Amino acid sequence: MLEILQVQNGGVVADLWNAFPTDVPPSWSENHVPFDGMMGIGRCNGQLSLLDTAYLVEEWGLPSPVVLLSGDGHCWIALDYRACGVRAEPSVTWFDVDTDTELPLAADFQTFVERLTAAASFELGDADGSRSAS
Repeated sequence: MLEILQVQNGGVVADLWNAFPTDVPPSWSENHVPFDGMMGIGRCNGQLSLLDTAYLVEEWGLPSPVVLLSGDGHCWIALDYRACGVRAEPSVTWFDVDTDTELPLAADFQTFVERLTAAASFELGDADGSRSAS
């Protein structure tokens, strides 16, 4: 993750990689969760950052320990350290505060990044982005 933040310290995610496919429907859609922006390190122009995680976890009643990567208050994508501890590689989890649900997305951040796809592809076909046969 640090390699990505060294290239760009947070911000808008390109349209080609702004969604993560799911097998279980989250409250967001039938087959994916959004990943349209990622928090960076440090404070810039009043934008939320990874440094705001402790405050946001408390404010929204999220489990801990996690590091929030993206979200709007009602739904979050986070590095989830609950099972591995703070010294091991965390999984990536979707948290929906409104429905009090969570959905494991990937075993680690690399797998999460490798499975990102375009949100527009879900409008065209199935979860892998291919068009359905008519």
